[in-house]
Amino acid sequence: MKKISFLIFTLLIVACGKKEKDLIVKANIEGLKKGVVYLKKVEDTLLVTVDSLVINGNNANIELYSDIDSPEVFYLYLDKNSSEEDRITFFADKGITEINTSLKNFAFDAKIKGSEQQKIFESYKEMISKMNNRNLDLLKEQFEAQKNGDTTKLDSLIKESNNTLKRKYLYTVNFALNNKDSEVAPYLALTEIYNAQVKFLDTINNSLTPKVKASKYGKKLEEFIENIKETE
Repeated sequence: MKKISFLIFTLLIVACGKKEKDLIVKANIEGLKKGVVYLKKVEDTLLVTVDSLVINGNNANIELYSDIDSPEVFYLYLDKNSSEEDRITFFADKGITEINTSLKNFAFDAKIKGSEQQKIFESYKEMISKMNNRNLDLLKEQFEAQKNGDTTKLDSLIKESNNTLKRKYLYTVNFALNNKDSEVAPYLALTEIYNAQVKFLDTINNSLTPKVKASKYGKKLEEFIENIKETE
């Protein structure tokens, strides 16, 4: 009886001492037999690994864990024992994030189910992707115009390219303002339009809700703007 009581007591100590992680990332990678899956995030400008799992044979239950204070961007990396390394970017919050993808098209096939921030992030990326594709087309057309010595067309294409860039900046500013209650807003300001005029960054920063201002990216945006103003 004493042995049983001691065993129960020991198990209780172990259970109480084991701290559950805030974030659980469940991944299913079709076709993956061998490799290493990493969960990473940026800390003080450095990309750090917060968890990893070695895959050797069929492994349908990939789970990675991390602490998280406020919603932030994480990266799921796949090292397939080759010269290439694939990456999936996602916005996570406390709880479970599910990622379903394939080995063949790791990043492209990714379907992510998790935080509300991820839904907002995806809607932004969808529109920006169209703008980026147009920009690539314009660069190709500029190269051809320059090659053919067509200066009139080249000037017109450069002008259109500059206008596309302006539209991207304005779209990002408006998107952030329309999502001032989401941590996606300060993240976009810091990563997509960090080199924009400080008045645009200030406008976004001043519109943020108190909760978002107190988040990781909200604090970083405030600090970033203060640094810019000090050097002006």
